[in-house]
Amino acid sequence: MNDSALLSCEWVEQNINTKNTVILDATFFLPRQNRNAQKEYQQQHLPGALFFDIDKVADLSNSLSHMLPSIEDFADTVAKMGIANDTQVLIYDNNHFFAAARVWWMFRVFGHDLVHIVDGGLVRWKQLNFPVNSEQPAQITKSFKARYRQELVFNLEQMACVQKNKSRQIIDARSTDSFLAQRKLADTSLQAGHIPGSSNIPYARLTCAEQQTLLTEQTLQALFEEAQLNLSQPIVTTCGSGVSAAVLALALYQLGLKEVPIYDGSWAEWGRQTDTVKSIGERQHAP
Repeated sequence: MNDSALLSCEWVEQNINTKNTVILDATFFLPRQNRNAQKEYQQQHLPGALFFDIDKVADLSNSLSHMLPSIEDFADTVAKMGIANDTQVLIYDNNHFFAAARVWWMFRVFGHDLVHIVDGGLVRWKQLNFPVNSEQPAQITKSFKARYRQELVFNLEQMACVQKNKSRQIIDARSTDSFLAQRKLADTSLQAGHIPGSSNIPYARLTCAEQQTLLTEQTLQALFEEAQLNLSQPIVTTCGSGVSAAVLALALYQLGLKEVPIYDGSWAEWGRQTDTVKSIGERQHAP
């Protein structure tokens, strides 16, 4: 293995049964996609894969969706999936890295660096005619000791300071129409727009549409440069609810930026703050 966060489907197919390896299906769909990730997992998944539900492995006491769980809850949940501190975790999804990157980030937040993403996920796996099944693997509980890495997570107060002081570049992974307040929001309690001063690189632009693999490092570099971002300066990523922001963090990780934090609450939290200045008409830093 190299320093990449990604492993090819070809490599995984050859090593999927390696001792002390757990593979997770982290597929997640937005409500407007009208698909059920868990039902699709039950119909077909990579052999031996367990389903990781970001809406359940979360802080269920928080009114915001899929916020990070407590360190104790995360440790208990993954231990019951047969994951120990020396377990190699392989994560994939069926939706352009949408939640695979989030779960990859979650493991890193809780101190587990033996974690990789299957590049291209289920789409690329099936294109290569690799086997899938619907079997539910047995789970053996192990012991997992979590270590919280606060530097990878930003909260509302930190983001307000960043925005006010311009101490970090803020990159928003939402679609351009959401960023520019051109999409009608289903949640009427949210204002439309984006965090003032932020740039927009929609997460869908970071992957190859056909294979759903992450773009090459050279192409990713060009995208960030086109958006007038300075990769030698601090960055924080955001999105709608803290999911697709992780795709940006993944892309930046591939470019050597290993410690980029994610604003967990993202627009679902920021957009509810009546005392925070919104930017709806502000001109976008278009990528």
